[in-house]
Amino acid sequence: MSLLNNDRRFDIDLQYGQIHERQVADMLQNSRIEVKTERGLWTKTGNIVIEFESRNKPSGIQTTEAEYWFHNLEKDGQILCTLVFPTEVLRNYIRINMPSVVRGGDNYTSLLYKINLSELMKYLGEYNGKPEL
Repeated sequence: MSLLNNDRRFDIDLQYGQIHERQVADMLQNSRIEVKTERGLWTKTGNIVIEFESRNKPSGIQTTEAEYWFHNLEKDGQILCTLVFPTEVLRNYIRINMPSVVRGGDNYTSLLYKINLSELMKYLGEYNGKPEL
């Protein structure tokens, strides 16, 4: 049962779904996107990492011009899901929560924010759409 459609009318649910389908289509066709893939370690740690520096130069989330950040969660070579964030929402999370930093990437030459998925989801549930200063 839809929270927005207590009388279970299919036409209202269909219209609601079509609006969001158009939004995703627009995102994929008309927006700049960044796609990263998290390999299986996330299944053990509950964390993802997001690069912000490589070889002592800004990179990743710090330099992307993408409007949306796609983060694939992979296990055993198969993508299980893709998290999609407006890039600015993800940047706000990082700025506000100051996640710990780890080394990784090719020859450990990158700096990455280590982000706990549960904490990120909690933040998103509380997010009010306005950047906090």
